[in-house]
Amino acid sequence: MIKVGIIGGGGYTAGELIRLLVAHPKAELVSIMSNSHISKKIYEAHPDLIGETDLVFESELKDDVELVFICSGHGKSKEILASGIIPTQAKIIDLSTDFRYKEDHGFIYGLPELKRKQIRTADYVANPGCFATCIQLCLIPLAAAKNLNNDIHISAITGSTGAGQKPTANTHFSWRSNNASIYKAFKHQHLVEVSHSIIELQHSFNQSIHFIPFRGAFTRGIIAACYMHTSLTLEEATHLFSTYYAHHPFIIISEKAVDVKQVVNSNKCIIHLQKEGHQLLITGVIDNLLKGASGQAIQNMNLMFAMDESLGLKLKGSAF
Repeated sequence: MIKVGIIGGGGYTAGELIRLLVAHPKAELVSIMSNSHISKKIYEAHPDLIGETDLVFESELKDDVELVFICSGHGKSKEILASGIIPTQAKIIDLSTDFRYKEDHGFIYGLPELKRKQIRTADYVANPGCFATCIQLCLIPLAAAKNLNNDIHISAITGSTGAGQKPTANTHFSWRSNNASIYKAFKHQHLVEVSHSIIELQHSFNQSIHFIPFRGAFTRGIIAACYMHTSLTLEEATHLFSTYYAHHPFIIISEKAVDVKQVVNSNKCIIHLQKEGHQLLITGVIDNLLKGASGQAIQNMNLMFAMDESLGLKLKGSAF
Protein backbone atom coordinates (compact mmCIF):
# COMPACT_ATOMS: atom_id res chain seq x y z
CA MET A 1 0.00 0.00 0.00
CA ILE A 2 1.22 3.49 -0.87
CA LYS A 3 1.23 5.74 2.18
CA VAL A 4 -0.30 9.06 1.15
CA GLY A 5 -0.48 12.51 2.72
CA ILE A 6 -2.38 15.68 1.80
CA ILE A 7 -1.35 19.27 2.53
CA GLY A 8 -4.23 21.74 2.53
CA GLY A 9 -7.01 19.31 3.35
CA GLY A 10 -9.95 21.66 3.80
CA GLY A 11 -10.91 22.59 0.22
CA TYR A 12 -12.99 21.01 -2.52
CA THR A 13 -10.12 19.28 -4.34
CA ALA A 14 -8.79 17.82 -1.09
CA GLY A 15 -12.27 16.57 -0.21
CA GLU A 16 -12.48 14.75 -3.55
CA LEU A 17 -8.99 13.33 -3.06
CA ILE A 18 -9.93 11.98 0.37
CA ARG A 19 -13.10 10.40 -1.04
CA LEU A 20 -11.08 8.68 -3.78
CA LEU A 21 -8.16 7.65 -1.59
CA VAL A 22 -10.17 6.00 1.21
CA ALA A 23 -11.62 3.66 -1.43
CA HIS A 24 -8.41 3.13 -3.43
CA PRO A 25 -7.28 -0.52 -3.30
CA LYS A 26 -3.53 0.28 -3.34
CA ALA A 27 -3.29 3.53 -1.36
CA GLU A 28 -3.53 4.27 2.36
CA LEU A 29 -4.32 7.84 3.40
CA VAL A 30 -2.29 8.32 6.58
CA SER A 31 -1.93 12.08 7.05
CA ILE A 32 -4.01 15.18 6.22
CA MET A 33 -2.66 18.63 7.05
CA SER A 34 -4.78 21.75 7.41
CA ASN A 35 -3.75 24.85 9.32
CA SER A 36 -7.36 25.99 9.67
CA HIS A 37 -8.80 22.65 10.86
CA ILE A 38 -6.10 21.18 13.15
CA SER A 39 -7.44 18.36 15.39
CA LYS A 40 -10.91 18.48 13.81
CA LYS A 41 -12.42 15.36 12.28
CA ILE A 42 -12.36 15.17 8.50
CA TYR A 43 -16.15 15.22 8.18
CA GLU A 44 -16.33 18.57 9.99
CA ALA A 45 -14.86 20.14 6.82
CA HIS A 46 -16.25 17.54 4.41
CA PRO A 47 -19.68 16.43 5.69
CA ASP A 48 -20.13 13.86 2.92
CA LEU A 49 -17.17 11.89 4.35
CA ILE A 50 -18.82 11.09 7.68
CA GLY A 51 -18.38 7.39 8.31
CA GLU A 52 -15.69 7.05 5.64
CA THR A 53 -12.55 7.74 7.69
CA ASP A 54 -11.48 8.21 11.31
CA LEU A 55 -8.60 10.54 10.42
CA VAL A 56 -8.34 14.04 11.86
CA PHE A 57 -6.59 17.08 10.45
CA GLU A 58 -2.98 17.37 11.64
CA SER A 59 -0.34 20.08 11.82
CA GLU A 60 2.37 18.02 10.12
CA LEU A 61 2.85 15.02 7.87
CA LYS A 62 3.84 11.59 9.09
CA ASP A 63 7.48 10.73 8.38
CA ASP A 64 6.73 7.62 6.31
CA VAL A 65 4.53 9.14 3.60
CA GLU A 66 5.52 8.06 0.10
CA LEU A 67 3.37 10.53 -1.84
CA VAL A 68 2.08 14.00 -0.96
CA PHE A 69 -0.73 15.88 -2.69
CA ILE A 70 -0.44 19.65 -2.27
CA CYS A 71 -3.87 21.33 -2.29
CA SER A 72 -2.93 24.58 -0.58
CA GLY A 73 -3.88 27.04 -3.26
CA HIS A 74 -1.99 28.95 -5.91
CA GLY A 75 1.27 30.58 -4.89
CA LYS A 76 1.80 28.50 -1.76
CA SER A 77 3.41 25.34 -3.11
CA LYS A 78 6.84 26.89 -3.61
CA GLU A 79 6.78 28.04 0.02
CA ILE A 80 5.78 24.55 1.15
CA LEU A 81 8.65 22.93 -0.75
CA ALA A 82 11.12 25.46 0.66
CA SER A 83 9.86 24.88 4.23
CA GLY A 84 11.09 21.28 4.37
CA ILE A 85 7.82 19.91 5.81
CA ILE A 86 7.59 17.22 3.10
CA PRO A 87 9.72 14.13 3.86
CA THR A 88 12.59 13.86 1.41
CA GLN A 89 11.60 10.41 0.13
CA ALA A 90 8.05 11.48 -0.81
CA LYS A 91 6.89 12.00 -4.35
CA ILE A 92 4.72 15.07 -4.93
CA ILE A 93 1.64 15.92 -6.97
CA ASP A 94 0.90 19.65 -6.84
CA LEU A 95 -2.61 20.85 -7.70
CA SER A 96 -1.72 24.56 -7.82
CA THR A 97 -0.45 26.66 -10.73
CA ASP A 98 3.04 27.01 -9.24
CA PHE A 99 4.88 24.49 -11.43
CA ARG A 100 2.61 24.10 -14.46
CA TYR A 101 3.98 26.63 -16.88
CA LYS A 102 7.50 25.36 -17.25
CA GLU A 103 8.95 22.16 -15.97
CA ASP A 104 11.31 23.55 -13.36
CA HIS A 105 12.18 22.16 -9.92
CA GLY A 106 11.87 18.72 -11.55
CA PHE A 107 8.08 18.91 -12.04
CA ILE A 108 6.51 17.17 -15.04
CA TYR A 109 3.27 18.55 -16.44
CA GLY A 110 0.61 16.04 -15.43
CA LEU A 111 -1.73 15.63 -18.39
CA PRO A 112 -1.60 11.84 -18.90
CA GLU A 113 -2.91 12.02 -22.46
CA LEU A 114 0.11 14.17 -23.31
CA LYS A 115 2.84 13.13 -20.86
CA ARG A 116 2.04 9.57 -19.79
CA LYS A 117 5.57 8.25 -20.41
CA GLN A 118 7.24 11.08 -18.46
CA ILE A 119 4.75 10.85 -15.59
CA ARG A 120 5.57 7.17 -15.10
CA THR A 121 9.15 8.04 -14.15
CA ALA A 122 8.47 11.36 -12.41
CA ASP A 123 8.98 12.19 -8.74
CA TYR A 124 7.16 15.53 -9.00
CA VAL A 125 4.05 16.20 -11.07
CA ALA A 126 2.21 19.49 -11.65
CA ASN A 127 -1.48 18.69 -12.05
CA PRO A 128 -3.12 20.70 -14.89
CA GLY A 129 -5.83 23.31 -14.42
CA CYS A 130 -9.47 22.35 -15.04
CA PHE A 131 -10.17 24.59 -18.06
CA ALA A 132 -6.72 23.74 -19.42
CA THR A 133 -7.43 20.01 -19.16
CA CYS A 134 -10.71 20.16 -21.05
CA ILE A 135 -9.44 22.52 -23.74
CA GLN A 136 -6.20 20.62 -24.32
CA LEU A 137 -8.04 17.32 -24.68
CA CYS A 138 -10.08 18.99 -27.42
CA LEU A 139 -6.98 20.27 -29.25
CA ILE A 140 -3.91 18.08 -28.76
CA PRO A 141 -4.84 15.41 -31.35
CA LEU A 142 -4.93 18.19 -33.96
CA ALA A 143 -1.65 19.66 -32.72
CA ALA A 144 0.03 16.23 -32.76
CA ALA A 145 -1.01 15.89 -36.42
CA LYS A 146 0.22 19.46 -37.18
CA ASN A 147 -3.32 20.47 -38.13
CA LEU A 148 -3.78 23.63 -36.06
CA ASN A 149 -3.08 26.19 -38.77
CA ASN A 150 -5.66 28.89 -38.08
CA ASP A 151 -6.86 30.95 -35.12
CA ILE A 152 -8.63 28.95 -32.39
CA HIS A 153 -11.84 30.17 -30.78
CA ILE A 154 -12.99 28.77 -27.44
CA SER A 155 -16.05 29.34 -25.26
CA ALA A 156 -16.21 27.36 -22.03
CA ILE A 157 -18.41 27.39 -18.93
CA THR A 158 -17.51 26.02 -15.48
CA GLY A 159 -19.40 25.18 -12.32
CA SER A 160 -19.10 27.19 -9.11
CA THR A 161 -16.74 24.70 -7.41
CA GLY A 162 -14.07 25.87 -9.83
CA ALA A 163 -13.81 29.07 -7.79
CA GLY A 164 -12.92 27.21 -4.60
CA GLN A 165 -14.67 26.77 -1.26
CA LYS A 166 -14.42 30.29 0.15
CA PRO A 167 -17.38 32.40 -1.07
CA THR A 168 -16.80 35.79 -2.69
CA ALA A 169 -19.06 38.51 -4.06
CA ASN A 170 -19.43 36.78 -7.42
CA THR A 171 -19.33 33.12 -6.33
CA HIS A 172 -21.82 32.79 -3.48
CA PHE A 173 -25.17 31.10 -4.18
CA SER A 174 -27.47 34.11 -4.25
CA TRP A 175 -25.35 35.77 -6.95
CA ARG A 176 -24.47 32.72 -9.02
CA SER A 177 -27.87 30.97 -8.98
CA ASN A 178 -29.98 31.65 -12.11
CA ASN A 179 -27.13 33.72 -13.48
CA ALA A 180 -24.24 33.58 -15.97
CA SER A 181 -21.27 35.85 -16.53
CA ILE A 182 -18.00 36.19 -18.42
CA TYR A 183 -14.69 36.60 -16.60
CA LYS A 184 -11.03 36.96 -17.61
CA ALA A 185 -11.97 37.19 -21.29
CA PHE A 186 -9.00 36.51 -23.61
CA LYS A 187 -6.53 36.40 -20.67
CA HIS A 188 -7.44 33.44 -18.48
CA GLN A 189 -4.32 32.00 -16.82
CA HIS A 190 -4.96 28.49 -18.18
CA LEU A 191 -4.21 29.72 -21.70
CA VAL A 192 -0.52 29.57 -20.82
CA GLU A 193 -0.79 25.81 -20.26
CA VAL A 194 -2.78 25.31 -23.46
CA SER A 195 -0.36 27.30 -25.61
CA HIS A 196 2.68 25.57 -24.12
CA SER A 197 1.32 22.09 -24.90
CA ILE A 198 0.22 22.98 -28.43
CA ILE A 199 3.62 24.44 -29.32
CA GLU A 200 5.34 21.40 -27.83
CA LEU A 201 3.41 19.20 -30.26
CA GLN A 202 3.30 21.60 -33.21
CA HIS A 203 6.40 23.80 -33.16
CA SER A 204 5.16 25.91 -36.07
CA PHE A 205 1.99 27.03 -34.29
CA ASN A 206 1.87 30.84 -34.15
CA GLN A 207 -1.86 31.54 -34.43
CA SER A 208 -4.01 33.27 -31.80
CA ILE A 209 -6.16 31.48 -29.22
CA HIS A 210 -9.30 33.43 -28.31
CA PHE A 211 -10.81 32.15 -25.06
CA ILE A 212 -14.03 33.36 -23.39
CA PRO A 213 -14.65 31.69 -19.98
CA PHE A 214 -18.11 31.74 -18.39
CA ARG A 215 -19.30 31.20 -14.82
CA GLY A 216 -22.21 28.76 -14.77
CA ALA A 217 -25.15 28.41 -12.39
CA PHE A 218 -24.31 24.79 -11.51
CA THR A 219 -21.84 23.32 -9.03
CA ARG A 220 -19.53 21.07 -11.01
CA GLY A 221 -18.59 20.37 -14.58
CA ILE A 222 -17.06 22.11 -17.61
CA ILE A 223 -18.20 22.25 -21.21
CA ALA A 224 -15.75 23.71 -23.74
CA ALA A 225 -16.57 24.51 -27.37
CA CYS A 226 -13.45 24.91 -29.53
CA TYR A 227 -13.67 25.75 -33.21
CA MET A 228 -11.34 26.67 -36.04
CA HIS A 229 -11.09 26.71 -39.83
CA THR A 230 -9.73 23.42 -41.20
CA SER A 231 -9.52 21.52 -44.47
CA LEU A 232 -10.03 18.21 -42.65
CA THR A 233 -13.28 16.40 -43.34
CA LEU A 234 -15.36 15.28 -40.35
CA GLU A 235 -14.38 11.68 -41.09
CA GLU A 236 -10.67 12.58 -41.15
CA ALA A 237 -10.91 14.54 -37.91
CA THR A 238 -12.86 11.78 -36.17
CA HIS A 239 -10.29 9.18 -37.25
CA LEU A 240 -7.49 11.43 -36.01
CA PHE A 241 -9.11 11.79 -32.56
CA SER A 242 -10.06 8.12 -32.29
CA THR A 243 -6.54 7.04 -33.16
CA TYR A 244 -4.85 9.48 -30.76
CA TYR A 245 -7.04 8.43 -27.82
CA ALA A 246 -7.26 4.72 -28.64
CA HIS A 247 -5.22 3.73 -25.58
CA HIS A 248 -6.36 6.42 -23.14
CA PRO A 249 -9.06 4.93 -20.91
CA PHE A 250 -10.90 8.09 -19.87
CA ILE A 251 -11.37 9.75 -23.27
CA ILE A 252 -14.52 8.90 -25.20
CA ILE A 253 -15.36 10.13 -28.70
CA SER A 254 -19.13 10.50 -29.00
CA GLU A 255 -21.13 10.59 -32.21
CA LYS A 256 -23.83 12.58 -30.39
CA ALA A 257 -23.67 16.04 -28.84
CA VAL A 258 -22.42 15.98 -25.24
CA ASP A 259 -23.80 17.24 -21.93
CA VAL A 260 -22.11 18.13 -18.63
CA LYS A 261 -24.32 15.63 -16.76
CA GLN A 262 -22.65 12.77 -18.66
CA VAL A 263 -19.38 13.29 -16.80
CA VAL A 264 -20.28 14.67 -13.35
CA ASN A 265 -18.77 12.43 -10.61
CA SER A 266 -16.57 10.65 -13.16
CA ASN A 267 -13.02 10.96 -14.48
CA LYS A 268 -14.18 10.87 -18.10
CA CYS A 269 -13.75 13.42 -20.86
CA ILE A 270 -16.32 13.01 -23.62
CA ILE A 271 -15.60 14.71 -26.94
CA HIS A 272 -17.92 15.39 -29.87
CA LEU A 273 -16.85 16.64 -33.31
CA GLN A 274 -18.98 18.54 -35.80
CA LYS A 275 -18.15 20.11 -39.16
CA GLU A 276 -20.09 23.04 -40.60
CA GLY A 277 -18.63 24.42 -43.82
CA HIS A 278 -14.93 24.99 -43.17
CA GLN A 279 -15.38 25.18 -39.38
CA LEU A 280 -14.56 22.21 -37.16
CA LEU A 281 -16.28 22.32 -33.75
CA ILE A 282 -14.83 20.18 -30.96
CA THR A 283 -16.92 20.06 -27.79
CA GLY A 284 -15.53 18.51 -24.61
CA VAL A 285 -17.05 17.90 -21.17
CA ILE A 286 -15.34 17.01 -17.90
CA ASP A 287 -16.02 17.17 -14.17
CA ASN A 288 -13.82 20.07 -13.05
CA LEU A 289 -13.18 18.48 -9.62
CA LEU A 290 -12.28 15.04 -10.98
CA LYS A 291 -10.74 14.92 -14.46
CA GLY A 292 -10.04 18.63 -13.98
CA ALA A 293 -8.33 18.18 -10.59
CA SER A 294 -8.48 15.33 -8.05
CA GLY A 295 -9.39 12.44 -10.34
CA GLN A 296 -6.56 13.36 -12.69
CA ALA A 297 -4.24 13.61 -9.66
CA ILE A 298 -5.13 10.02 -8.71
CA GLN A 299 -4.60 8.99 -12.34
CA ASN A 300 -1.12 10.53 -12.10
CA MET A 301 -0.45 8.76 -8.79
CA ASN A 302 -1.33 5.44 -10.42
CA LEU A 303 1.11 6.10 -13.26
CA MET A 304 3.90 7.24 -10.91
CA PHE A 305 3.64 4.00 -8.92
CA ALA A 306 3.42 1.66 -11.94
CA MET A 307 -0.25 0.83 -11.50
CA ASP A 308 -3.14 0.71 -13.96
CA GLU A 309 -3.91 4.39 -14.45
CA SER A 310 -7.66 3.78 -14.07
CA LEU A 311 -7.32 2.04 -10.68
CA GLY A 312 -9.79 3.48 -8.18
CA LEU A 313 -11.31 5.75 -10.82
CA LYS A 314 -14.03 3.66 -12.41
CA LEU A 315 -16.63 6.12 -11.20
CA LYS A 316 -19.95 6.53 -12.92
CA GLY A 317 -21.75 9.77 -13.50
CA SER A 318 -25.49 10.18 -13.26
CA ALA A 319 -28.03 11.49 -15.75
CA PHE A 320 -29.91 13.20 -12.92
